[in-house]
Formats: sequence, C-alpha cells, structure tokens
Amino acid sequence: MTEETPGFDEKPDVPSGATPDDAEPTAAPQEGAAPAGDASAQIAGLTAQLDQVRKALEERTADLQRLQAEFQNYRRRVERDRITVKEIAIANLLTELLPVLDDIGRAREHGELVGGFKGVGESLESVAAKMGLQQFGKEGEPFDPTIHEALMHSYAPDVTETTCVAILQPGYRFGERTIRPARVAVAEPQPGAQTAKDESEAGDDKDNGPEEG
Repeated sequence: MTEETPGFDEKPDVPSGATPDDAEPTAAPQEGAAPAGDASAQIAGLTAQLDQVRKALEERTADLQRLQAEFQNYRRRVERDRITVKEIAIANLLTELLPVLDDIGRAREHGELVGGFKGVGESLESVAAKMGLQQFGKEGEPFDPTIHEALMHSYAPDVTETTCVAILQPGYRFGERTIRPARVAVAEPQPGAQTAKDESEAGDDKDNGPEEG
C-alpha cells in the first residue's frame, strides 16, 4: 500500500518540452455568437423590409383617400341629380296647371270668381305658390326678351325705351327656371321723338349760355 505524501497534489502529466500553460484546456467558443459583419447585414435587411412596409402603407393610405374622395363626389352627384329630378317633376306638374291658373285669373278679372269656385281657385293658387311657382310680368316694366314674349307692337311718345304696356298673359317661373314667358304688348319710342328732344335740349343749353361782355 502506497502512502501519499501530504501537501502535494497530483498534476496531470505534461509532455516534455511543454509549458504549464499548454496543460490548461482552451475555452470553447460561445454558441450563438455572430460575427460583426453578419449583424450589420441583418440590420440592413430589417431596415429594407421596414422601408417596404412604409411604402406599402403609404400606397394603401393614398388608395383609401382616393376612394373616399370618389365616394364623396358620387354622393354629391347623386344628391344633385335627385334634386334636379325632383325640380323637373314639379316644374312639369306646374306647367300642366298653368291653363287652369289662367282661367282663374280671367274669371277674377271679369268678377266671376265667386262662391265655391272662388275658394277652390284661391286654394289652387296657394298650393302652387307653396310649391315654388312665381308669377311675373307688370305693365310699365322694360321689355326683356329673356322673360317676355312680345305679341303686339306699337309706338308711343311717352316712353324712352321698349316698354311692356299691357300684360296679355302673365309669366311664371319656378326657382331659376322660367316655365312660361310673360306675353305682352310692347311700345317703342316714337321715331324722331328722341332726336327732336335732344335738339330741343341742345338749343336750350345754347340759349342759356353765358353772355359775352
């Protein structure tokens, strides 16, 4: 039985010619550690992917905004068309009522709008007015070919421009739409009357001029 010498530890055998450092085991490289070049490449790849996602998001946002604008335009167009169709329908209805309103007006002028007929006529006129029907055309107003239709023509010395001297049939409008022009008799200034008036005024100015001393 061999006795161990106290105070001495056993050491592994070291080959001859080797230093004590060679006897220590070399630490193994850590698993999962990537070189610096690989980390930079991963960051660049992630940055590129992020740029692609941002670009795609911007494109989808632009598409959504464009669709929203198109929908708003479509809704406004539908609403405008709906109002136009409604106005056309009301205008057509009022146009059909014009002969009846003319009869009521003639009956009023001849004093025949009495009794129950008077109540019916006034109710019809009130309903037409509520729907937006407006009557126009008055004696003495200047003739406007866009809203007046001249059925009679004459000359008058007391007018300075073409004037409506009689309303043969009133005109009607609905909003900005003229349903029927006012049918009128017009009078123009007497030929030569304006020239004579201008010459008379010129003579008066000459007579009233300053006298020479």
